[in-house]
Amino acid sequence: MKKRNQYSAEFKAKVVLEVLREEATVNEIASKYGIHPVMVNRWKQEFVDRASEVFKKGPSEAEKALEKEQQHVAELERKVGQLTYEVDWLKKKSDEILNRKRP
Repeated sequence: MKKRNQYSAEFKAKVVLEVLREEATVNEIASKYGIHPVMVNRWKQEFVDRASEVFKKGPSEAEKALEKEQQHVAELERKVGQLTYEVDWLKKKSDEILNRKRP
């Protein structure tokens, strides 16, 4: 079974920009890079659909999601730190109590 190729965003952008320059046909560009023309057209369509996102002000949806995830991780790390501190304190106190009861 053939494994799917994974293309970098830079490579896709390079191919799409070449298509948009219209210096060659989609079929010629696709054969030049060894890609199916349908794939090139999909990349072009996605590029055109998402082009307006370049000019949006403020953080993108991905940046917002990343920031939210980072805040969640920081909150969990604080919680782990607090619980570790509490467990250590309880171990110390339980040792003190057990040592007092022993003769």
